[in-house]
Formats: sequence, C-alpha cells, structure tokens
Amino acid sequence: MTLPEFSKSAVVRQFGAPIGIEDVPVPREIEPGAILTRIEMCSICGTDVHLWQGSLATKVDLPIILGHEMVGRIIALGTGQHRDSVGQPLRIGDRITWAHTSCGSCFFCTVAQEPTLCAHTRRYMYETINRFPYLLGGFSEYGYVMPDAGRIRVPDDIPNELASLSSCALRSVMNAIDVLDGIGATEVIVVQGCGPLGLLATAVAKISGARRVITIGAPDARLMIASEFGADETLSIERTSPEQRNERVKSLTDGRGADIVMEFTGHPQAFNEGLDLIRRGGRYVVVGQLGSGTTTIKPSLIVSKQLRILGSLSGRAKAYWKALDFIATHRAHISFERMISNHYTLDEVNVAMQRMKNYEEIKPVIQP
Repeated sequence: MTLPEFSKSAVVRQFGAPIGIEDVPVPREIEPGAILTRIEMCSICGTDVHLWQGSLATKVDLPIILGHEMVGRIIALGTGQHRDSVGQPLRIGDRITWAHTSCGSCFFCTVAQEPTLCAHTRRYMYETINRFPYLLGGFSEYGYVMPDAGRIRVPDDIPNELASLSSCALRSVMNAIDVLDGIGATEVIVVQGCGPLGLLATAVAKISGARRVITIGAPDARLMIASEFGADETLSIERTSPEQRNERVKSLTDGRGADIVMEFTGHPQAFNEGLDLIRRGGRYVVVGQLGSGTTTIKPSLIVSKQLRILGSLSGRAKAYWKALDFIATHRAHISFERMISNHYTLDEVNVAMQRMKNYEEIKPVIQP
C-alpha cells in the first residue's frame, strides 16, 4: 500500500506549554519485524500529565508525541514472520497493543530476567520526533511498533477503550501482582489510590482471591466504582485522617495491619502511610511513584516490622496479555466501561489534558 506522508500528532515541545498538533513524518520504510499501525484510540494516563508538566524523573527527549496507552490497526508489516509475543499470527487489519522494547542481550534481560529494566530499552512517548522512526507516541494518527517491542493481538470482542487502558494501566497492575508473587486467600489488601490503576487493582485483588480489599482515595464517585469493582470497604482521604485510616485497617485485621499494601497514588507522602498500614512481615508494592517528588521516612520501621518493599515498573509483554485476558474473562460482571469518562478528538487534546490534570476525568480517551 502507499503510505501517508505525514501523521497528525499531539506534540510537546516545551514542558507546561500548550500541546501543538503537528504533521510528523511517516517512515518511508518499515524495518524487518516492525509494524506501522493506524492508531484507533489512546487513553490518557496520569503519566502523560506528569510528562507534559515536566515532573517525571525519567529522561524525556523533546519534542515528543504524547500518549502511550494506544491500540492500533496494522496497515503495514516489515519483512519476516509476524506473530505476536504469545505466538498468535499477525496480519494486516489486526488490532494490537504494544510494549516498550528490550534488547534481549543485556544483563537485565538475560541474567536478571527483568526486561522492563533493559539497559537499552526504548520507550514510547519519551523519544524525539526528530529521529527515525518519528512516530513513537499514542496521540497520533499513525504509530510505529519497533522491531524489538512486544506486541499483543487484541481479541475482536474487546472494544478499543478497554484495549487501550489494558496497554498501561491494567498491565501495570498485572505486573505488580507478579512482583508480589500472587495474593493469598487469607490476605487483607489495602489499595492506596482510586485512580485508574487503583480501581483496576481493586478488581484484580478481589478476583485473585483476597479475603478483604480496602481501597483508600477520593472523590466519592471513584470510591463508588471501587465498591462496584470489589472493594469490601472504602476510606475517603477527604473525610478521614491517616491516623483514622490506620485505626480502621487495624480494626479489620485483629490489630495487625494489612498483609499487602499496593500504592498507586503518585503522591510521595502516601508511602509513609503505607508503611504504617502494613503488618509486621507484610509486603508493600510501590507502583505509582514515577515523579521527582521526595518524602522523609523512618527507616527503622522497615527493620522493626521486617517489611518487604517491592518496586514494580511497567510490564513486559506477558502483562499485556494478562490484562487483555482479564478484561475478556471478567467483563460480563465488572463494568470496566465505568472508568471511561470522555472521548476527545486529537484537536481537543489540551482540553482533555487540563481536565485530567484537574482530576475531572478518570480515564478519557483520544480518538485520532
């Protein structure tokens, strides 16, 4: 097929400045193993807001195309045998989601077996539009899937809205569950935060067999969704103090505290509260802390409570597959669509991003 010359894309050239809609070149050639897609939808993530505002700890090579939770339909394939990361054949017209790259030959890919920590990874939304292959962001008409990137075919019965949120929010939750080595049937889980990740973690924790799930956050509309997704109890940060929340969690656990705390807030001070909420010998998985903010902690708590504190970054291809499978399996009785707050065109990206920044949206989507 004849490839388009340019792709209309939402470009960040300066942190905090209005996002521009620009014509970004479409690669003239598709590398072996690479894929060109027509992006059908890209949901907005809190990380997009942090990047736009310049508050991420990760290096960003401006100018970039914003967005990283995309689902696209294949329009061109590079040479080679094309299957997705779990062995399913890929053809022109299939919908896919895709992961950051991993080289497969560095210490972290081979010895540590942690490809999300790859020393040579390339990440969508963080690389400049000034170098090939240009189209490495989701708020764009077209998207380029790099040869070393994981890719998963989207089942036909999963709508774009849920496929796109699976490609970051839900895959991050699935990766966190793997980092925890699973959840036991006797365990009480506290989920910090009721944004998209916290809501999805509430559902996954309950489905995974947790005895009790307690979700902490605000506002009430989101806590209501958390209850619908499986939270046995919700605690509002607008109406309770950290001390009151700690007392309530202990009252539900015979005075011990939660077996597992999962952090999805993005607020550094939430880490301190998590240390208080967790029982002695418990596990704490931290997912939401991607910003440059800092906090002061009391390290002796880690020793005296013999805590296991675990970081969970992104997710490899298997987490993408697990996310899509979770949606397909449980969509009949969990209303994931309740999280989709609004649909925006590419030209409305500044409105959508400002509303996301102001916490007026849960999970809006951009339709290029």
